[in-house]
Amino acid sequence: MDFLNAMGGTATGFFGAVIPFLFVLTIVVFVHEMGHFLVGRWCGVGVHAFSIGFGPELFGFNDRHGTRWKLCAIPLGGYVKFHGDVNGASVPDPGALARMSPQERATSFPTQPVAKRAAIVAAGPIANFLLAILLFAGAIWLGGRYELPARVASVEPNSAAAEAGFEPGDLIKAIDGQPVRDFNAMYRTVTGSAGNTLRFTVERDGAERTITATPRVHEDRTPFGRHRVGRLGIRSPNGSEARLVEYGPLASLNLGVHETYFVVERTFSYLGKLVTGRESADQLSGPIGIARVSGEVAKTGGVGGLVGLIALLSVSIGLLNLFPVPLLDGGHLLFYAFEVVRGRPLSERAQEIGFRIGLALVLMLMLFAAWNDILNLGASWGRNT
Repeated sequence: MDFLNAMGGTATGFFGAVIPFLFVLTIVVFVHEMGHFLVGRWCGVGVHAFSIGFGPELFGFNDRHGTRWKLCAIPLGGYVKFHGDVNGASVPDPGALARMSPQERATSFPTQPVAKRAAIVAAGPIANFLLAILLFAGAIWLGGRYELPARVASVEPNSAAAEAGFEPGDLIKAIDGQPVRDFNAMYRTVTGSAGNTLRFTVERDGAERTITATPRVHEDRTPFGRHRVGRLGIRSPNGSEARLVEYGPLASLNLGVHETYFVVERTFSYLGKLVTGRESADQLSGPIGIARVSGEVAKTGGVGGLVGLIALLSVSIGLLNLFPVPLLDGGHLLFYAFEVVRGRPLSERAQEIGFRIGLALVLMLMLFAAWNDILNLGASWGRNT
């Protein structure tokens, strides 16, 4: 019976993670591909297929323009196949182009001016950023934000805050000259600054003073994996001091932009530390990790939590696609930049080699991320048994 109960619990956990994961990923992928699709249509390019997922088609339909809209069996991405492309990665089909009539060439993707091709390619990531901004802004506008004053309730002994000279009652006004809106804003700055020296502007007994402190590296183990964050050792005020702040549409939109920028900035900060050896690559996550996060968020955060996760994932997908790796959108933009400088496209051979290298890099990244997910999953099971 224990075995059957365990299997039942595993099945429940599996579907409880997979369904939210597919919901979140499908929305993000749909918006990304819709960005490509809409700008492509606007530029007069023919579209053969709009696919959510890869592999065998499960079902679909043709619209009045001849585009095949379909859902495929492997729901880990999607693509838009334009007229004149070999596949959904916008690899040109020289043979097909040579056989086209002038009218057909006018609607093919490879024959468009480089500015139009760049706009079509960039539209996918831009759509992801816009989705994140609107979701963040919508959540703030509809629900407001609970904010705690950035006041020090207590200081942990022997902590970085204690060594720096923080005292209970201190009100943090700014960090490195940037105003601090509330305790959460201060917390996010500190957690993203492990090992970096920060300059705090503090109000104490009606007077302002400057305190310099360096958050210590602290490793948090969560159901989502290991995360290295900065820690000062400051306790926040209790929940009774929290107040619900409501924002209008424009203020909410402004905060949505700031939230999206925060995710972008934090991502580049992590990548910079990864390159310089100050961060470990074991925090990279793939589909398994995202599925686990989706399941946990669906259970604990409900619809609001999933909306926030969609926004975060949308920013991540947008950024990932802008990396200058052939096969990704950023790789295409890199090729177009070479085309502008040279006055002509790269040779077919050079592009083919680039796409092969890009495919190898993407596959290696996916395998590495999946391996991290498996290790984190094993660690999580170990803690639960």
